[in-house]
Amino acid sequence: MSRMKVLISDKTDPICARTLRAFSGIDVEEKPGMSPEQLLAEIPAYEALVVRSATKVTAPVIAAGVKLKAIGRAGAGVDNIDIPAATERGIVVMNTPGGNANAVAELAVGMMFALARKIVPTVEGMKAQRWEKKAYKGAELAGKTLGLVGIGQVGARVARKAAALDMKVLACDPFVSAENAREMGAQPCELAQLYAESDYISLHLPRNEKTAGMINREAFARMKQGVYLINCARGGIVAEADLLQALEEGRVAGAGIDVYAQEPPEDWALAGHPAVIATPHIGATTAEAQIVVAEMIGRQIGQYLSEGKILNAVNQP
Repeated sequence: MSRMKVLISDKTDPICARTLRAFSGIDVEEKPGMSPEQLLAEIPAYEALVVRSATKVTAPVIAAGVKLKAIGRAGAGVDNIDIPAATERGIVVMNTPGGNANAVAELAVGMMFALARKIVPTVEGMKAQRWEKKAYKGAELAGKTLGLVGIGQVGARVARKAAALDMKVLACDPFVSAENAREMGAQPCELAQLYAESDYISLHLPRNEKTAGMINREAFARMKQGVYLINCARGGIVAEADLLQALEEGRVAGAGIDVYAQEPPEDWALAGHPAVIATPHIGATTAEAQIVVAEMIGRQIGQYLSEGKILNAVNQP
């Protein structure tokens, strides 16, 4: 029986390669930081490809992968993979839902604390030797209303953490039953109510044809005056120019943004706005989360290649 080769083209925790090598008949090569041209040249030799978010698995890459049987994403979002092209070629695409959910949820809650207590400007002031005690009057999260747009793996964790902080939690998610939402500590509602009543709005949904640009000028006009927006989900869900305008007009009091339509941004105006806490897509970047997703995808790819078992597929070839 010929051996199968797996390429890991992004930097992953070493446990991914160790997990894969534990399966008989599988060889693993780790080559993070490849250029698109290098990937195109290398991919014909491999039966499986493991990526994080840096590698763009385009239709040409998939077409060049004449032996490819599986593509694994060490994380949840798969917008860097051409799913229709993989499906057409009969290639299974798998991700690791939930593996980094707590890490992203903690960042979202951390953004709320930082915005409420104006932590970033006060820290910057202290580093510049400015004692501005009276300049930054904060607010408490207790008693405020948090609106969650999406209450999946990450949103559910944010709901539970916010409830423990004595926040009222509203949730809008057409794919989650009212009963399940209540079990998570959230009150199910329609989007119009969530916009109108929320002091904080946190996004926890994928980017697709329906969600791209949904948080736009029209949405901001329906939101409570002085709302805070958190996006640790996916870039492109928020119309960034519209958010910038809403911040300038004061309709949105502040924002915590970890993801962007273009990464890194071509236009840095939003990240540089004084009312924005901007981070470089670090939601899943914790030591704990990277170990979990690396082991998960290593096991999933290994089981598929050796046993034909499919787990967490996002397509149906």
